[in-house]
Amino acid sequence: MKIAIQLPQFMSYPDLLERAVFADRLGFHSIWLNDHFLHFMAPERDHPEALTCLTAIAARTERTRLGMLVFCNGYRNPAYLAKALTTVDHVSSGRLEIGMGAGWYEQEHRSYGYDFPPIGTRLKALEEALQIMNLMFTEPVATFKGRYHSIEGARNNPKPVQKPRPPITIAGGGEKVLLRLVARYADRWNIFPADPADFAHKRQVLKEHCAGIGRDFSTLEVSEHILVCVETSEEALKKRWAEDSRHPMIRGAAGRVVMGTPESVIAQLRERERRGVDMGIAWFTDFGRPRTLEIFAREVMPGLA
Repeated sequence: MKIAIQLPQFMSYPDLLERAVFADRLGFHSIWLNDHFLHFMAPERDHPEALTCLTAIAARTERTRLGMLVFCNGYRNPAYLAKALTTVDHVSSGRLEIGMGAGWYEQEHRSYGYDFPPIGTRLKALEEALQIMNLMFTEPVATFKGRYHSIEGARNNPKPVQKPRPPITIAGGGEKVLLRLVARYADRWNIFPADPADFAHKRQVLKEHCAGIGRDFSTLEVSEHILVCVETSEEALKKRWAEDSRHPMIRGAAGRVVMGTPESVIAQLRERERRGVDMGIAWFTDFGRPRTLEIFAREVMPGLA
């Protein structure tokens, strides 16, 4: 199982960069940020802009792949986003991962002056955006006429370092539309924590969508967004959870936490691997302090290699 981490942006940029650089040295597969302007449970906290942070981290890291879980389609023109991400791919020497989604946080949309149409409309707009981005990454001149997005004679030079384009992750579980988009346009499907039965059901639906368009399901990677609380001993674990669960976001997710000493965490992640998860995208109950990242990298990741 590959192991990636998600770093929250509700902290100062120096703290975010410190954790990203440290994670790069520790050998995580990838680092993922989130495309929000403010945190939905703590809007008063610092929250640097996502694309700017991704570019800055690309310039200060060397090995780890870098992605966004996920870009909200409604926040940027897709041709512009393709252009910007191509630049990030060059800044990172070909380490970019692209995550795309239809958007869900209505208050954030309204606060920043973006429309928030019904989910069906957002998904149709996302599909058009994925088509435009693919054209921008691969065609000398891109033209597309859609209902929600259109471009004419757009050039994107230079093309991305990665050929034919950087890999695309689509996150979500909508069975009728979203998983069809995954089957048609994505290299990876990301699901947020789900119970085993729900995960198995959605994975089967996705396999059927792949079969319906003649795609080999094995060409699609599956990742899961996993909340982790890890410590070196049971006593330290109790103290860590007591401290971290004071945050309402962590306390509210208590039933979905992978919690334990390194041996226990390895066993729980192995169980997810047996279900069909190829990559775990871990985010930590203490939001990825360097000590926690080191414990995970030194004592958990070798057991998953």
